[in-house]
Amino acid sequence: MAIKKLPEKLVNQIAAGEVIERPANVVKELVENAIDAGATQIDIEIEAGGKSSIIVTDNGSGMPREDLVLSLERHATSKLLGDTLDHISTLGFRGEALPSIASVSRFQITSRDKAGEEAWTIRVVAGKLPEPKPASLGVGTRVEVRDLFYSIPARLKFLKTDRTEVGRTQAALKRLAMAFPKIGFTLKSEGRTLFQVNALKGDGVDILLQRLGAILGEDFIKNAVTVRADREGHVMQGFAGVPTFNRGNAQHQFLFVNGRPVQDRLLLGAVRGAYMDYLARNRHPVLALFLEVPDGFLDVNVHPTKAEVRFRDAALVRGLIVSSLRHALETAGHKASTTVADQVLEKSQPRFYPPGSGEGQKAIPPRLSGLQEPLFSSGSGAEDYLTPAGRVEESEGDQNLQKFPLGAARAQLHETYIVAQTQDGLVVVDQHAAHERLVYEKMKKMLAQHGAERQGLLIPEVVELDGPAVEKLINRAEELAELGLVIEPFGEGAVVVRETPALLGEVDIKGLIQDISDDLEAMDENLSLKEKLQDVCSTMACHGSVRAGRRLNRDEMNALLREMESTPHSGQCNHGRPTYVELKLSDIERLFGRR
Repeated sequence: MAIKKLPEKLVNQIAAGEVIERPANVVKELVENAIDAGATQIDIEIEAGGKSSIIVTDNGSGMPREDLVLSLERHATSKLLGDTLDHISTLGFRGEALPSIASVSRFQITSRDKAGEEAWTIRVVAGKLPEPKPASLGVGTRVEVRDLFYSIPARLKFLKTDRTEVGRTQAALKRLAMAFPKIGFTLKSEGRTLFQVNALKGDGVDILLQRLGAILGEDFIKNAVTVRADREGHVMQGFAGVPTFNRGNAQHQFLFVNGRPVQDRLLLGAVRGAYMDYLARNRHPVLALFLEVPDGFLDVNVHPTKAEVRFRDAALVRGLIVSSLRHALETAGHKASTTVADQVLEKSQPRFYPPGSGEGQKAIPPRLSGLQEPLFSSGSGAEDYLTPAGRVEESEGDQNLQKFPLGAARAQLHETYIVAQTQDGLVVVDQHAAHERLVYEKMKKMLAQHGAERQGLLIPEVVELDGPAVEKLINRAEELAELGLVIEPFGEGAVVVRETPALLGEVDIKGLIQDISDDLEAMDENLSLKEKLQDVCSTMACHGSVRAGRRLNRDEMNALLREMESTPHSGQCNHGRPTYVELKLSDIERLFGRR
């Protein structure tokens, strides 16, 4: 067949297929245009999830008559200062959003610039551009998009329900609102306001934190640490949640480059690497990070939707993100998420039974009504819960210990949980999870400074494993020795352990070797143990920590609390679970109906 040039209308529809996938893309493109125009207030109204109608109104600089006509021509833009793409300072630059949208909808645009005495409007009909007509509008622009995809009905079949499309539009708008706190945004659907934030005044991280609080909620503000770093002109700032404030997916990670919301694999991978020591594999942090990259070091012309970027120095960017996040998390110290206590309170609401139901009486000890009689009889077993081993008497120094963040140890429950009293509440600590984190942090510090110290076994221990597992262990023997674990082959299907890390003390050697063998089985053969250090050290730390079921005296419990306060990241164990729960006195009073 002979080659022929495609009609202009079809060319625009093909371009629209790349840029406009759903109503949320339309809103994103129009709002970005409004931001580039210097708007301080942007209002969006949608109907039927955006399929029937999308109206975006802004108070930006507007356009004169001649520019209004050019704005609907493909690749016509006012946002490029020269003939190169090296100095892009705006969100848009391709000059194809408006003509693409107009080609797949019933489109009307009205605009008035500051110098204009009247507004001008153009209604696109069947892809044809009529002459502009005078209209009534204040300074700014109003874009109306109706019957989206009416000209390509096949695309309509791929859209989700109205509710889903509204949700995606709202998510896209929230991302832009985070990056531009000095702009007010309103989103209405079917006349109902779904999202609204006011324009903020000021500069720096203060207004950024206010805007994030308005969008992500107060829980994020309470559980976030400030991130700030710069390297060779690249500046990173934002806020990151403590590890125990996490989610089951990565949808609550908001990343921006030069004010542009992006979904970049490099950035997401760097975030995952920064939190690797502190979160389980199936949990994800909550954060909002804003990266500023100098001109010439960023390529945004990667994809028509502008959601992907490329960095000239990717290694520098990745290192900046990882180091800034880890430094910020270290400043959090032993802090754990405040939402942990909220979850405890939700699950601890007392049950009230109506009189005569017979339910509540089952839990009432006998002879409770006579106050002159003992609450528990000698054979009730209640004294088992109040033995001296489980109870810690108050001493003179306890008053001073209560001033510490984690307080003074009061009791040990089920030989697993430490109960401590603070000046304004109580703390419950999981002794195994807490000590596991402490041992892990010590191991990392020791390895970074001078390598792991070893202790020789008086009687080397032989551990039997299957053939492939033994082979994997022996292949990594030199690397394991650097971590303080010295092993040698011992015939077929066994290894002999001659030295263990001194930091672990007495340890279940057989269990340790089996767990490390499982780690190696799941590990990429091409990765060194140093690259997977967190996995191996975490396994060792688990075996070298105070076990659940071990009885501790008061000095041991207080020593553990003080060490937690001075160790970074001790608010969560190596698997991302909280190591302690804090309840304020006001929370406890509310639990018992005193508030």
